[in-house]
Amino acid sequence: MSMDKRSIYDGLNDFESDLQNLLTNLAEMKDSLQEVVEKNATLELENQRLREHIRELNQANEQPSGKAKQENSSALSKSRMNLEKIYEEGFHVCYDLYGSRREHDEPCAFCLEVIYRESGK
Repeated sequence: MSMDKRSIYDGLNDFESDLQNLLTNLAEMKDSLQEVVEKNATLELENQRLREHIRELNQANEQPSGKAKQENSSALSKSRMNLEKIYEEGFHVCYDLYGSRREHDEPCAFCLEVIYRESGK
């Protein structure tokens, strides 16, 4: 009878060890996924900026300089809308923490300043 208790105890210890290893692996995978999501957000924003810049260059080549300036001001507005979208998805858009996830979607005054400040500043 004591042999059965011993094997059950050993089996539970092994099972506990396996669960701890699985939890460690899960935490590592979660951290890796977080890094991938943050990198993806950064790359998406960079891609949007590059596309906008290409559009601006193409429009500047096609339009007289007066109209090109008007397009630049509306492109800035669109850029800020893109920043706002990324911010609302839970990522920082401020200079210091750009691309990192906002913990519990807490507000960030620096991000809000980047998104909503007057364009003259």
